[in-house]
Amino acid sequence: MGQTGTPRNNTTHDWASQVDVDHIERIRQAPALFAPGGVGHLILEVVAYAEEEAAANNGGRCRITLHADGSVTVSDGGRGTATVVDRQGRVVKKPVMVSRDLRFFDAPDAPCLPDGHPRRGMSVVTALSEWLVHTNRRDNGSWTQRYEHALPVTDLVAITADGSTGTAVHFRPAEAVRVMGAVKVDEVQRWTASSPHLSVEVNDLR
Repeated sequence: MGQTGTPRNNTTHDWASQVDVDHIERIRQAPALFAPGGVGHLILEVVAYAEEEAAANNGGRCRITLHADGSVTVSDGGRGTATVVDRQGRVVKKPVMVSRDLRFFDAPDAPCLPDGHPRRGMSVVTALSEWLVHTNRRDNGSWTQRYEHALPVTDLVAITADGSTGTAVHFRPAEAVRVMGAVKVDEVQRWTASSPHLSVEVNDLR
């Protein structure tokens, strides 16, 4: 099942940093900087990872669901978040949720998301959410994990495989983000329509 030992290829995230508390707190103290315009920017931060998966796999699909309680789910059919088994036999996942994306965070040349603001990484979404549930379906195992106020409150909880792969991120943005701007379906559709790799569906249940 997966690789063994600790990965040394830290091209996107530092595998040794499972929860970067200082990094998360810095984001939480500046919601206007890291979620400009409100909830829509957080959605685009998640969709950017689905876009990467689609580009690596000759295309893909993504669904954005807007729920009545103000939460959002972004799901895709990619390969799922990378996991490894360490020397003690424990499953370790790539720490995308609560550590710095080495490619983009604080990078002066970070690419802009479709809303015109710089991409920072998935940790921005976790840090600026009241809660977040990360569900991962991968060939070598499926699991879910819940975060509250940016800290994991469960371990990886195994779920029954259904033959699919992919990632679902269900999160409720913090009030400081929600008051900056509600999600506009036509705006999200316009932002995501130009992707050459990813087909995006928006489902509004509000």
